[in-house]
Amino acid sequence: QVQLVESGGGLVQAGGSLRLSCAASGIILSIYAMGWYRQAPGKQRELVAGISSGGTTNYVDSVKGRFTISRDNAQNTVYLQMNSLKPEDTAVYFCNANWYRSDFWGQGTQVTVSS
Repeated sequence: QVQLVESGGGLVQAGGSLRLSCAASGIILSIYAMGWYRQAPGKQRELVAGISSGGTTNYVDSVKGRFTISRDNAQNTVYLQMNSLKPEDTAVYFCNANWYRSDFWGQGTQVTVSS
């Protein structure tokens, strides 16, 4: 059974930092492309950051220079370091693992940034 479990969300003031973790079980994380998505109330889910199996990263423009995605294949875990948080970063953040036709999602973790 595949599970992706996010943690690290919470309430933080604008300008603060949070580190999200996504712990995977039931899959070999190293072969998967991993992504962090977010969905704010009334908005579509968007890709925030992605990292390929080879370590190549990509970010949505709004978080470039503030967020960093990384992976620890030995720990089967992916991270999202979020710095200089803004109120518009408030959303539920989801972890995704993708490899060919295999696509898995976590349950999400709430991030709330107060102004």
